[in-house]
Amino acid sequence: MNVKYINPFIESLCSVFQTMLSVSPRRDKIRVPNAPENLENTGRVLTSIVGISGAASGVVALRFPVDTALKLTERFLGANFSDVNNENIDAISELANMVAGSAKAKFELDPAPQLSLPSVIEGRGYRVRYPAKAAWLEVPFSTDAGDFVMEVTFSDDSN
Repeated sequence: MNVKYINPFIESLCSVFQTMLSVSPRRDKIRVPNAPENLENTGRVLTSIVGISGAASGVVALRFPVDTALKLTERFLGANFSDVNNENIDAISELANMVAGSAKAKFELDPAPQLSLPSVIEGRGYRVRYPAKAAWLEVPFSTDAGDFVMEVTFSDDSN
């Protein structure tokens, strides 16, 4: 993955979270995603995934511990949640969709890439596996609502 493609996703995430949630994410060092064996002690997690296709293609995934997801969706929807339900799944999906859409617009590609519908995976200690040839970067963030991770792979095949 060309590193120049990661900044639009980081900028978009920060903008969406500041605008929609009044949260200022603090980015940690970009890294290669953790190996699956490092996730054995992970608690329940929600991961929202949006695919990007066309001349440029990729995927953006936002991975939230449930407590962080609940706090963020409470800010987004103005309601309190004690556990995961359809409303906060939809909210997490929409946050990932807004981040991907905003990043997509920054690439100024013609024709513009298309976004898939967001999907949410819920569970404990799982690892989303991607095609072997896809180069992934993981961007950890911390906020006053909790920590989370954005994973991105993106390539521009229009050249």
